[in-house]
Amino acid sequence: MLERFFQLSVHGTNVRTELLAGLTTFLTMAYIIFVNPDILSAAGMPRESVFVATCIAAALGSAIMGLYANYPIALAPGMGLNAYFAFAVVKGMGFTWQAALGAVFISGCLFVLVSLFRLREAIVNSIPRSMKFAISAGVGLFLAIIGLKNAGIITGHPATLLTLGDLHQPGPLLAVLGFILIVALEQRRVHGGIIIGILAITVIAIALGLTPFNGIVAAPPSIAPTFMQMDIAGALNAGLLTVILTFFLVELFDASGTLIGVAHRAGLLDKDGKLPRLRNALLADSAAIVAGAGLGTSSTTAYIESAAGTSVGGRTGLTAVTVAVLFLAALVLAPLAGTVPAFATAPALCYVAVLMIRGLAEIDWDDLTEATPAVVTAITMPFTFSIAHGIAFGFVSYAALKVLAGRSRDLSPMVVGIAIVFVLKFAFLS
Repeated sequence: MLERFFQLSVHGTNVRTELLAGLTTFLTMAYIIFVNPDILSAAGMPRESVFVATCIAAALGSAIMGLYANYPIALAPGMGLNAYFAFAVVKGMGFTWQAALGAVFISGCLFVLVSLFRLREAIVNSIPRSMKFAISAGVGLFLAIIGLKNAGIITGHPATLLTLGDLHQPGPLLAVLGFILIVALEQRRVHGGIIIGILAITVIAIALGLTPFNGIVAAPPSIAPTFMQMDIAGALNAGLLTVILTFFLVELFDASGTLIGVAHRAGLLDKDGKLPRLRNALLADSAAIVAGAGLGTSSTTAYIESAAGTSVGGRTGLTAVTVAVLFLAALVLAPLAGTVPAFATAPALCYVAVLMIRGLAEIDWDDLTEATPAVVTAITMPFTFSIAHGIAFGFVSYAALKVLAGRSRDLSPMVVGIAIVFVLKFAFLS
């Protein structure tokens, strides 16, 4: 049955290889079941319910990708957007987490529409290459500043805005140790290096009496406090229109880039360099965002960690379905998730930041009309504590520089339209 449904022999694989690939992918991305509840609880969301929503959203998204698109690509709530959701939209702008979930739901519905009508590829192709890398790098810097703050390595200061935290406290020191451990394990190609680092620091924290031990396994908590709690009417408030656009754009670049990147590494692109069944994969990704919002978590997206599974032979949707089953099995780990302290997940945020910031190396630094907007985008995100502001400043500066430098021909109608929307937003909306 598995051979016929997933066409294993056609893709040069077998059940054992696919199961091993699924386990490998799960181990490399399982950190999200600890990190996502930690981040979203900062927005006032109940940690236990977010934990359940995270596991189910990851399982559902991965299952849809595996069964409908037959790709070895796993999905889960995305890093970066969860931080934007909690720290910028809810804590920074003052919106309720229910309204923020509504914004995620609407952006997911827009995703479904552009995927159905094949507009998604056109949008992605019209956005400048430098801006795609800049947005990824900016999100990485945004994650880094949150990770450093959660670790206690940086703290607020009335004169300098930021300053060094108290390094005599155990939290910052353990966070540094965790970061070094994660990087070393990843460099050694140890699958699951991130989750090993998180659990190692948690064990040390428990041994030192810094965090209470709540146990390892138990019946899953109730998802009721977050299930179908999105406030769609509140999300349509004018103040959240930019938030919806931000969710949409970041999801667009992140998911599309991951799909193509993982497929390329796995040798799944056709001879023309295109992804077969791309529409199915895009619809699976879009449906996962809508479902995740209904369950009670920030945007669900394709994970670049899926490349770990393809590196050991994963080639079909059976890999993704295996990941889905493992996320469902992880539902019983709620007590362990509640035990993990913020300084244990902070190193994971900083490590993911390293991976995302490296996109700046792909920018053409000899062309100032490309490099300058990219830098503006990347540095504005952490310094304004808003991914939305970084994207806005980036697109406006890109369009303005191209026009004033006599390079208007480099501008696509899509970029001009986005820039105009942001100018109007800053001019007429608070």
